[in-house]
Amino acid sequence: MFKLRIISLSGLLGMCCMGALLAGCASQSNSVYHQLGGNEKVEQIVENFVVEIERDPVILAYFEGADINRFVEKLSEQICSRTGGPCSYTGDTMAQVHGGMNITEADFNRTVDLLINAMNKADVPHRLQNKVLRALAPTRDEMLYL
Repeated sequence: MFKLRIISLSGLLGMCCMGALLAGCASQSNSVYHQLGGNEKVEQIVENFVVEIERDPVILAYFEGADINRFVEKLSEQICSRTGGPCSYTGDTMAQVHGGMNITEADFNRTVDLLINAMNKADVPHRLQNKVLRALAPTRDEMLYL
């Protein structure tokens, strides 16, 4: 009887540990990053976004002289990290990057519209787009009127 209780207790403990591990895995796989489809989809969104920017003369003016390859790399990192992916953002702060640009709310909103277009072209569902935008929203105040 005593031996049976030990086995039952250790079995219960093992099941609890397994449940905790699976719950951790489930929360990771439920991140916005994983819902998007991971790095491949992030890269597709960023590539589409660059094309959208190139087609908009008002927003393109903000990128005059910019290193577009670095922009692509850092924006991909930022989307990945802010949506719960395995990346770390290694770029400058948003205030450092956007300082001196004096970005207006109208131009900021216009850029958000370009990002939405980029996500539409990458076939990101609207509910998931909202999650991406919510993840990026905290950077807004770090970009405006600097």
